[in-house]
Amino acid sequence: MRIGVRVRAVLTILHIGIAGCAAAHAQTITGAATIALRSGESAEIGDLYWVTNCKSILKNTPEVEILDGPPGISVEIKAAMVIPRAQRCSNQVPGGKLVISAEKIEDPSYTPLTIRVTYHTRDGDRKSGLVLNLSLFP
Repeated sequence: MRIGVRVRAVLTILHIGIAGCAAAHAQTITGAATIALRSGESAEIGDLYWVTNCKSILKNTPEVEILDGPPGISVEIKAAMVIPRAQRCSNQVPGGKLVISAEKIEDPSYTPLTIRVTYHTRDGDRKSGLVLNLSLFP
């Protein structure tokens, strides 16, 4: 079966249009939360914990490191008692709160931030990654 020249032209234009749309959104990580920060601001992202049967098996506060991200951004975990709601627990357990801070931002930018959290548990170290979209403003 032969496809006409006009049909091929339309299919080619459609294919190029789809590829162009994909390239325009290459820096946005689909499904990741977007955090907006100005210079000097901090944002608490969420609670970190590791539980079994609603009891913490952490030996100490989790650690965090930036694997990839813009300059002028720092992450830290503040030790805190948190409620593991995802596991439907009602009592607080030892854990931490993930905080992202922006230092001096020179130019507005929109970029992904990749971090890794290390949980030191009685069963050994557990590592977890997190990707966020950062929108930074001076």
